Amino acid sequence: MTEFAHERHKPQSLLQRERALVVACAPLRTNVNLSRIVRAAGCCGVRRIVCCGHAKVIGKIARDALDPENPAGLSLEVHRTLAPALVKLREDGYQLVGLEQTTGSKCLYTFPFQRRTALVVGNERQGLDDDVLRLMHDVVEIPVYGLPYAHNVATATAMALYEYCRQFPEG
Repeated sequence: MTEFAHERHKPQSLLQRERALVVACAPLRTNVNLSRIVRAAGCCGVRRIVCCGHAKVIGKIARDALDPENPAGLSLEVHRTLAPALVKLREDGYQLVGLEQTTGSKCLYTFPFQRRTALVVGNERQGLDDDVLRLMHDVVEIPVYGLPYAHNVATATAMALYEYCRQFPEG
């Protein structure tokens, strides 16, 4: 029988190269969800989050993800609106992938991410606006097998981050 012992707060794993993933958030209804997204992104080695509206990160939830002393930490950019920031990411060569339920959504579990991706997540109630959806190269969704009809935005983002990292484990 194998024995296991707790090993709390292991040192962070080092990526072979910087993660080429940006998370972009539509205006969220609650800073709790934004803070949970920041924490999950930090754990995945994401270096940049673009958000808009009145974005404020709650430190007790995000923990050390935005620590200015962390050289591998992430930066949070706050814009007035999302579409212009997405146009710039697109011009910079990012594949814009919306995380949303649409008629043309692809399944997250089989979607082949490009290394240079901007994962775009929507508002908890309204999702992504039509003007933002028009900017997307692709849209992915997570199958739901029970009620409610969709995952919480922070949970869905964490699932999508995991899938991206599974495809690009070295960064």
